[in-house]
Amino acid sequence: MTDTAGSAPLWDRSAAELAAGIRAKTFSATEVAKAFLARIEETNPALNALVDIRPEEALAQAAAADSAVAAGGDLPPLLGVPVSIKINTAQRGYASSHGVPAWAGAIAQGDAVCVAGLRAAGATLLGRSNSPAFAVRWFTGNDLHGKTLNPYDPGHTPGGSSGGAASSVAAGMTPIAQGNDIGGSVRFPAYCCGAVGLRPTVGLVSGMEPRGMEEFDAPLSFQTMAVHGTLGWTVDDVRLGLDAMISPDLNDPVGLPVRPSLSKPGGPVKVAVVRDAGVTKSHPAVDAAVDDAARWLAEAGHEVEEVELPLLGEAARLWSLLLYQELKTMMYEIDTFGDESVRVSLAASFDAAAQIWGEQPSLTDYIKGYARRGTLINRLQEFLGRDRIVLTPVCAEPPFEQDADLAGNDRVAELLTAQWPMQSVPVLGFPAISVPTGLRDGLPSGVQLIGGRFQEDLLLHVASAIEARAPRSRPDLSWAQGN
Repeated sequence: MTDTAGSAPLWDRSAAELAAGIRAKTFSATEVAKAFLARIEETNPALNALVDIRPEEALAQAAAADSAVAAGGDLPPLLGVPVSIKINTAQRGYASSHGVPAWAGAIAQGDAVCVAGLRAAGATLLGRSNSPAFAVRWFTGNDLHGKTLNPYDPGHTPGGSSGGAASSVAAGMTPIAQGNDIGGSVRFPAYCCGAVGLRPTVGLVSGMEPRGMEEFDAPLSFQTMAVHGTLGWTVDDVRLGLDAMISPDLNDPVGLPVRPSLSKPGGPVKVAVVRDAGVTKSHPAVDAAVDDAARWLAEAGHEVEEVELPLLGEAARLWSLLLYQELKTMMYEIDTFGDESVRVSLAASFDAAAQIWGEQPSLTDYIKGYARRGTLINRLQEFLGRDRIVLTPVCAEPPFEQDADLAGNDRVAELLTAQWPMQSVPVLGFPAISVPTGLRDGLPSGVQLIGGRFQEDLLLHVASAIEARAPRSRPDLSWAQGN
């Protein structure tokens, strides 16, 4: 049953190729699982991207997939395809540790709705991806599992908070990884590691988890900004992962009653290029990535024009008010259970936000902030309609140096400003995708595409045009030899 026709090793194939090969019996799900487990054994010791890997469970899932193929009949779309789950997301039988040593024994009794969707789609759940404690840094490391490295350059962040997911996808440990995003935690790691990362519209993928011993009253920003999304090596990988995770769920405060379909639109799209939204000028390497993407989309027949869209800058500033004010209400838990890096990073972030909103924003500021949010949502949706997307940088800087948020308040203020494209999207609840554009000075580069609400299909369509023209290569992991 071994595949001899394909030239790429199994770990370097797309999710669609793997699923099709398993269904056609070109190779087995067990062969696929063994190939990815071997790749994990080869690369993960240096990168520390995945934790709590259980080969026997992965092989048992793969054997069940092979039995399903042998039995015939309708087969789920991701049958036998390896997928990782983030350590802050409930997966039956695994700790939802959030990277906190005190919670290492917090074993989930059931799956989050999005994980149940991946399981129902036939995915082989292979490893948990690392994140910072409480998932509140753009860097990945914690006292429980240690630090995750960027496979392209260990001196630069793999991103956060889904840094383990992005690092593992780039290194070929899984073709698809689940992540979540409230301020760039899917899109920024994808950018840093040269992968694709999609943050869907709020409500498209259910954020509900099985009820634990204690209920968690999620702050309003978590309910209205946080989403589960997918990272993958290709746009189609991300499409397949998202399709499996879409989950109408009226138990979710922002859940949908019906499942929208992901179509594959054709024809030209209007592309509005936004360079800085009135916030900060980009690094030359970032500008060059935007130039490349805009040129490629024009070559693909899309209608590309440069525009000013200051509402995105205003939304980014609102993010630093609404999210950080609500995070302050959780500081007892963070101070009690979090590690030193999270405490230092958040203190500097609060200081940076105070430069915009003052040391103690008033209740009126907070209430008016949410009111303004509604107006900006209306304005952006009106601008986008159903046939326009926005092309922006992912970040105004190349991937940050490792642990730059621990380098002092001045540097953190720069990081916060540079991340305006990451912040502007969650506060408004729109979908966005990070797409790689190649390497610059040895580091991944990329762009962000923002679409109208529930227009993921349009984003994926345009992202594919960039992917078709961008140079891609897996990271050279020779630096990791002996680590």
